[in-house]
Formats: sequence, C-alpha cells, structure tokens
Amino acid sequence: MGLFSKIREGLKKTRKAVMGQIDALLKSFSKIDEDLFEELEELLVMGDVGVPTAEKICEELRRRVKKNNVKDPAEIKGLLQDIITEMLAGGEELDISTTPSIILVSGVNGVGKTTTIGKLAKQLSDQGKRVILAAADTFRAAAIDQLDIWAQRSGCEIIKQNEGSDPAAVIFDAIAAAKARGADVIICDTAGRLHNKRHLMDELATRAASCSPSRRAWAFPSNSSA
Repeated sequence: MGLFSKIREGLKKTRKAVMGQIDALLKSFSKIDEDLFEELEELLVMGDVGVPTAEKICEELRRRVKKNNVKDPAEIKGLLQDIITEMLAGGEELDISTTPSIILVSGVNGVGKTTTIGKLAKQLSDQGKRVILAAADTFRAAAIDQLDIWAQRSGCEIIKQNEGSDPAAVIFDAIAAAKARGADVIICDTAGRLHNKRHLMDELATRAASCSPSRRAWAFPSNSSA
C-alpha cells in the first residue's frame, strides 16, 4: 500500500462521519433552498474542508442543481460526490522534479506526522534521493528526538535546533543546507496545527518562503483512528 493509499484509508472514518451528517441534513429538507446550501457549507467547514473549498463546492453544487433542474434534496448527495471526486482527481503522485523539492508536513497533534516523515524519507532514500529532514516541530522536544532517530534509520541528514526555536528558522537553515549540499528533497516536520488555520501556517513561511523558489508539496497525514 502506497503512502497516499494509507492516508486515504486513515481518513475513512472521518469521511463516513461527515457523509452521515450530510445524509441527515438532506433528509431534514423537503425542498432545495438557500438554507440547505448554507447548512451544507457549514457542515463541510466543520469537517475541516476549509472555507474557500467549501464555498467552491457549494457554488458548483448550486450551478448543477439549477442546470439539471434538481428538485429532490436526496439527489444532492450524488452531485456532491461527483463534484468532490472531480476536484480530487489526479495529482496523487508526489512531484519532486525540482531540486531541492520541499515537502511541508502538517496536521493536528498525534496523527503520525513524524512517523510518516520517517517512512517517506526511507522510501526516497532507497530510491537514491538525498534527503534532509527539518525538525521544525520545536514545540515538543520529543518530536526532535524522534525525528533524529528516523534520520539515523533512513540514513538521512537532519537539521535541528533547540526546543522552543523558531520553526521557520529551522526550515530556513534546512533549505540553505540542501542547496549547499546538493540535496534532492527536504521534508519538514511541524508542530500540530490544522492546515486551514492560515495564521498558524503563515508562521512556517515567514523565513522559509523567501529562501527558495523550489516546488513545495503539502502533506496532511491522518492516523487510522481519525
């Protein structure tokens, strides 16, 4: 099973919970109106879809409901699944065509970010890639030690600072090191945060964004109990 297949499997329980709420919502409406769209958008946001994406989904849903002259709320689920499937189609392969490529791993506490990084680092190293790990989860001291162990297991270099250091500074140093040493990939660990909390994500970009124009990939792991 590939990395993204494991992530997809881990999200199964969350997906079922969200779809269950959507089913209940649709059954509570006898007609399709703006109240239904507003409550649906709220459910999507509560499911951590993110406000811009939830708005985009509901906007497209409104368009298709009108185009197809849909009257029954029960038919919305099929349209919703089609829209989300189309939005997620493709892009499953990890694009590390630039040098260095940067993978910033984000997610809430306890979902397996550091472990996922270790496994990914080992996989890329086995493919002949030179990988540098950035220990940017400076909030939890154990995370730095854990990533250090994974660096040793995978034969990768690690850039780290002391607990409480600026995480963006760690990423900055990792990018500088990757350029100087000719590394292919930088994988950045981060402290627990939701990917749709922009102010928290911006903390990671204050220095790192100005250092490298290289391709940046985003990964949001989830454990199997999520």
